[in-house]
Amino acid sequence: MALGVLSLLGFQLVDSAFIARLGTSPLAAQSFTFPLSFLIIGVQVGLGIAIAALISRALGAGEQARARRLGSLVLMGGSLIVGLLCLLLLVLQTPLFRLLGAEQTILPLIHEYWTPQLLAAWIGALLYFGYSLFRAHGEMRLPGKMMVLTSLFNLILDPLLIFGIGSWQGLGLPGAAWATTIAFSLGLLVIVLRLARTDWLATQGLMAEARRSSRPFMGIAGPAMISQLMPPLAAMLATAIVASLGETAVAAWGLASRLETVSLMVVLALTMSLPPWLGRCYGAGDWQQIRRLMWLVLKVVAIWQLGLGLVMALLAPWVAELLAGNPEIRDELITLVRGLLPSYALLGVCMVVVSASNALGWPLRSMLMSGVRLFVCYLPCLWLGAQWGGILGVALGAAFGNILAGGLALTLYRRSIGLKGKVVENTCKYEY
Repeated sequence: MALGVLSLLGFQLVDSAFIARLGTSPLAAQSFTFPLSFLIIGVQVGLGIAIAALISRALGAGEQARARRLGSLVLMGGSLIVGLLCLLLLVLQTPLFRLLGAEQTILPLIHEYWTPQLLAAWIGALLYFGYSLFRAHGEMRLPGKMMVLTSLFNLILDPLLIFGIGSWQGLGLPGAAWATTIAFSLGLLVIVLRLARTDWLATQGLMAEARRSSRPFMGIAGPAMISQLMPPLAAMLATAIVASLGETAVAAWGLASRLETVSLMVVLALTMSLPPWLGRCYGAGDWQQIRRLMWLVLKVVAIWQLGLGLVMALLAPWVAELLAGNPEIRDELITLVRGLLPSYALLGVCMVVVSASNALGWPLRSMLMSGVRLFVCYLPCLWLGAQWGGILGVALGAAFGNILAGGLALTLYRRSIGLKGKVVENTCKYEY
């Protein structure tokens, strides 16, 4: 999963690197779309968390038939929900981008990119739901392989569709979105063909299962989606804060956001692969194994992210040279990389705790941690930093917010699971 996540997020970074060659305005236009793209991803990840949690718990309890019914229900419902959200964002695109601080001169560039990007987002959501179903059944290899393959397709298509070939001039900025659409479509075709060869889906008893499982599904999906919607909302506010520093700052911030997701590849892989395992342990009542797994994961995340952050801080000039064509963007990107990446050690701890809490029957605590991380720790520190010292203040403020959030999340997790090795009582009670 780590290799799959690296390739998936890597091709998003590749998109930005190619678009940067088109100029500052196209890169800034793409950067303005990130918060709304994260909104769609937040909804699909929240639904995916509920898919993995409910199906893995059913499998852990030996309820194979119920797991099949749940698989069919969540695939159909998820595709409908994300499709309606994409249509809404298409209709409201102009006022939304103006709220984010986009100027009238850059709106035409955003509009021509946003329509194919929404199509790519919907197809990507369907693909993600398929991945979630495979992960719930303990199959991690196929999703990882498909992430790699779709990334390779995108890498091949990006320069062809953006810059063209021979006498064809290419599509420019929209070419990046169409490359993603085609790559995701090929991946979805493979996933559908593989699902047709499994017995993980059902066609009978779906209405009765929907009535039975709607409350526990929403008990997980509701708080999980709210938790996942908080980051895009925070990203919108953060973009608006950074936009006050100018177009170059927005472009550098957009590249740093892409680099952030790539640098968190191990954390994201763990947030995908750990919950199904925890869900099975939860269904079997094996809390000793849960404690061992969580302790191992938290150590791996902290050590890996701190080491990677320090290495990236040293390599920041070369990374910025590779990603950005404009010297001003490069200088600001170097500042952001050096200020932010080492703090992802504690950001990663917070992300793992939030993800695990959904699988362990604590969705409300997960939602609380997400809200505190973003709106109590991250955004206030980011705003204060921007007021204090421009792009350097933004980097240091966001880093301090990440450190504070990680410490608070770890404290809340230890209190939930039990201090000094004492396991919490009442482990079978589910929190709505």
